[in-house]
Amino acid sequence: MSAAAAPDSALAAGRFVKLICGAGNQDLAAVEDLCAVYSLAGVHCIDVAADAAVAAAARRGIGWAVERGATQPWLMLSLSDGADPHFRKARFDPTRCPSDCPRPCQRVCPALAIGPSGGVLAERCYGCGRCLPACPLGLIDEQQVLLSPEVVPQLLAAVQPDAVELHTQAGRQEAFAKRVQQVQASGVPLQRLAVSCGLERGASAKDSGSAPTAETPLSARELARELWQRFALVRQHGLKPLWQLDGRPMSGDVGAGTARSAVKLLEALRPWAPPGPLQLAGGTNASTAALLGPSSGAAGVAFGGMARSLLQPLLLEAEARGGSLRDCPELLEQALNLAQGLLAPWQRR
Repeated sequence: MSAAAAPDSALAAGRFVKLICGAGNQDLAAVEDLCAVYSLAGVHCIDVAADAAVAAAARRGIGWAVERGATQPWLMLSLSDGADPHFRKARFDPTRCPSDCPRPCQRVCPALAIGPSGGVLAERCYGCGRCLPACPLGLIDEQQVLLSPEVVPQLLAAVQPDAVELHTQAGRQEAFAKRVQQVQASGVPLQRLAVSCGLERGASAKDSGSAPTAETPLSARELARELWQRFALVRQHGLKPLWQLDGRPMSGDVGAGTARSAVKLLEALRPWAPPGPLQLAGGTNASTAALLGPSSGAAGVAFGGMARSLLQPLLLEAEARGGSLRDCPELLEQALNLAQGLLAPWQRR
């Protein structure tokens, strides 16, 4: 086991590591195991869906690790101020599928949310969207899953997270401001408000519920302007920001090349960014740390799809044995070794 520094100290040292369980991941057994293993490996923060049952599963996993000597990581809940790929679920009616369909949707699903028969297992789907173009008949669509304004303060007050992440896109300043007000209305003292944003052009402030457009991506200066606007709102409410730069959303498990997107975004944005730590996400994987120079300015990294896919075969094996990963010593040892290997380059920075 690797000892983890306190989260704020890790941010200052450029060694902060966050586990993203998935804003739509409601597979409680997997969440509990993932949180247990990565807490034991030394992550500083765990980001989960804004769901009371998911948060409870995460706390059980974290508690298990803390009992075994792990440093307590922050528990972070993910919210969005409008339509966002991280907050969608794929769906289709399996009765419409041809009987001889080879189910390419099943082959491309990294979450194993589509089996050899039936439709999408909603609790496993985290919205990557890879199944949408895979269906030769176009039978798969998506459904946005967003919390209503009145639910946010109640949920946060009940869960008492250490931090909140707010996904946003360009043009959604008004929607962002409303979400921040809802967060503040909960009365929960937060260690950080993480703001996750990439180069996508979102819906306008007047139409924040519509799907993201396919326009030309933002420039680094345009993104910086958006973040400065959010910075003013965050500071107005007395919150401490953490800027999550979403280079290539939900793609870290695709291959080593995706790591360059987040690093390039950091390099382009850094001269114009508002005050606060800059944390990489989106396409991050085991190749990310090696791409950074000694003065990159990166405060840390978030691992999502890569972190989950590393442990997925072991999670499935434990499930087949009728227990959790923590109940199988040899599988747990393998999982911990894999998790530590992913975190080690950041812990040594």
